[in-house]
Amino acid sequence: MSRVKVFLALALACMVMSAQSQPVEAGVNVIPMPAEYSAGSGSVSSHRMANLPQKVRISEKALRRHLEGRELADWQLKSAYWLELGQKRVSIVAADEQGVFYARQTLRMMASLDSSLTCCTILDWPRFRYRGVMLDESRHFQGKEFVLKQLEMMALLKMNRFHFHLVDNPGWRVQIDAYPRLTKLTSWRPQAYFWDWEKNEIGGPFVEEGTPGAYGGYYTKQDIAEILAFAHERHIEVIPEIEMPGHNYETRAAYPELACSLPGGGRDPWELCPGKESTFEFLEKVLLEVFDMFPSQYIHIGGDEARKNNWKLCPDCQARMKAEGLKGAEELQSYMIRRMERFAHAHGKRIIGWDEILQGGLAPDATVMSWHGTEAGLKAVREGHDVIFTPTRYCYLDFHQDSAQFRPVGRLVSLEKVYSFEPIAEGISEAEAHHVLGLQGCLWTEHVQDAWHAEMLLYPRVFALAETGWSQADRKGWTDFQRRVATFSALARKWGYTVFPALPLNSTL
Repeated sequence: MSRVKVFLALALACMVMSAQSQPVEAGVNVIPMPAEYSAGSGSVSSHRMANLPQKVRISEKALRRHLEGRELADWQLKSAYWLELGQKRVSIVAADEQGVFYARQTLRMMASLDSSLTCCTILDWPRFRYRGVMLDESRHFQGKEFVLKQLEMMALLKMNRFHFHLVDNPGWRVQIDAYPRLTKLTSWRPQAYFWDWEKNEIGGPFVEEGTPGAYGGYYTKQDIAEILAFAHERHIEVIPEIEMPGHNYETRAAYPELACSLPGGGRDPWELCPGKESTFEFLEKVLLEVFDMFPSQYIHIGGDEARKNNWKLCPDCQARMKAEGLKGAEELQSYMIRRMERFAHAHGKRIIGWDEILQGGLAPDATVMSWHGTEAGLKAVREGHDVIFTPTRYCYLDFHQDSAQFRPVGRLVSLEKVYSFEPIAEGISEAEAHHVLGLQGCLWTEHVQDAWHAEMLLYPRVFALAETGWSQADRKGWTDFQRRVATFSALARKWGYTVFPALPLNSTL
């Protein structure tokens, strides 16, 4: 039996165990908070609820009757549900199977947290269409079972986008048949801990697959297929990231001809060369295989932290700028991003990039992931582009929750700080708000080698992101969230997750 199957079996068993030990709370005891909750008369025990018959109706017309004139966007309607928990049965009405799934996730969490459930009616729908988590697998590779475990938690929290950061300087983590040395060489390094490897001027060496003591790994196409099937069942879109033009030390190590050729015979060890046609041939072949693996609407192309200095010295880049009438390095990056966007569009995909893709002019249909703050996102919204907010001061989950925690990094990003983030920032008008797709928490792993450490940084802060992404703004409240996160954190620990213990003052945990 796989570790994920063992985890799921344990989770189901713990539902009954925890229900017997948790007190009945006033109101709904779930995360994220539903849009509308109305308590009825009577109650039903959680162990008996599992055997209640369910009457499920998938009908947009029937759901709209329960909505009573509330206007929802099509994507909201697809996820919305009406749920009635009675003593003799459970009734669910939704416009789509997705809504039924979310209704059942609400029931699952309620039954897991309370031994006796108040009969109730819930009407619920999401506030934002993009509710995401990013995992950096390049710096430290966790593997398939870890990913499946986090997808299971995401589904329970009604999160629906998993951003898979698969390639970066310290390692290439996905099988590409056209370029086998990406995984045979640059998925493996002699040092396990990233900063031990990084001590060299740019980065340490890589070693061939099979070298004794080599640290690393990568996802085979079969691994990806299993992850995608698991995610699809839980209505989660998996979005792969293939970095360009920066953060390509590993690509340059495997295929050095893709780097800029510099005067004196040197090569730029950091970036791909946008002056060479062979660079675009490489990227297109890689992306074709990625498109075949991942059916997602989006492909993330990175675009961040490109140094660009060597482009000013590279004869190929200079020739490209002259031929295309480009004024400088920023416009050369914009040329590259626009060209890759056209390629993605030709294959039915849309691109997402970090907010540096605004430099030199943004590709027409690109979505901006605003990470430096909210300013770049505001600029993109005003220019008519879709935005996903993941500002460092609220959403970077590698930053520490407490200065005393294991390997504290960066600024303090407490649970309360994460919960306070409002994606519809000041300056975004009602007419522009539809361009704000949602928000994402990012877990970079320079300092995160172990699975337990990764989970300690994810939880409970992902609980806060989930509520901000799903719940209506007027349904959020820090005091009540503290109560609910304490209760759910205890359950998550029983299920085998590592949850950081920064919990409410009155918590008994």
